[in-house]
Amino acid sequence: MRQWMRLLLTILVCLRPVIGEATSFDPFAAATIEPEPGAQVPMDLTFQDEAGHTVNLRDIGGGRPIVVAPVLHKCPNICGVTLGGLGDAVASQPRDPDFAVVALSIDPHEGPKDAAASLASLEARQIGGESRSFHALTGTGEAIASVTGALGYRYAYDPDIRQFAHAAAIAVLTGDGHLVRWIYGLAPDPDELGAAIVSAQSGRIGSLGEQLILLCYHYDPRTGRYTLLVNRLMQMAGTATALVLAAFLAVAYRREWMKRRKL
Repeated sequence: MRQWMRLLLTILVCLRPVIGEATSFDPFAAATIEPEPGAQVPMDLTFQDEAGHTVNLRDIGGGRPIVVAPVLHKCPNICGVTLGGLGDAVASQPRDPDFAVVALSIDPHEGPKDAAASLASLEARQIGGESRSFHALTGTGEAIASVTGALGYRYAYDPDIRQFAHAAAIAVLTGDGHLVRWIYGLAPDPDELGAAIVSAQSGRIGSLGEQLILLCYHYDPRTGRYTLLVNRLMQMAGTATALVLAAFLAVAYRREWMKRRKL
């Protein structure tokens, strides 16, 4: 019996780091998208564009559909990849319907100089230098939270590694600021983006689609992997293995105990 107890105690000791990890910052819980079809985005809040001008979404859109990409302009991870993929998808769209594209910073500490890099990522994909209505915005924490909150876009700052955990996705809005749909991932499908823009132009609220959330958080550019995601999956696998082993030992111990009782 002491041998069985030692094995069970060993399993519990092995589980302690994994259990403790669950109480730390969890980007997969903090960074989510909870969209509400037709949600109204505040259009008259003021932001600063890449040139330092005071602007708002209503004036930027001018009644046209608006594609909003929540990003970090000084992103250490994959925001640049997201904007590059969006730029490619935009470049493949016909001139009609017209629409505006906005790279919106979720970090209130960023300013116009930071926004210029995001604008360059978007415009670099345009064939022959042709530019649509591209804008890169920064703003106060209150203004950013009002827009992202209306879109159902949740993100959080991890003070341990000084990075934001946020999802890679873009939102398509009608000209008056109603959410049509989210498009998830690093590179929006051109046809999917085009269909969403046409829906936005006509005021139709489309399907929100299937959510496949890709986080921009603690990305390792050397391996092309999310180190946190790999670690989390390994922890989950380790926990499952330990629990299965504990259950097996419990069953084995009970069988041995029952056998001894019969004797």
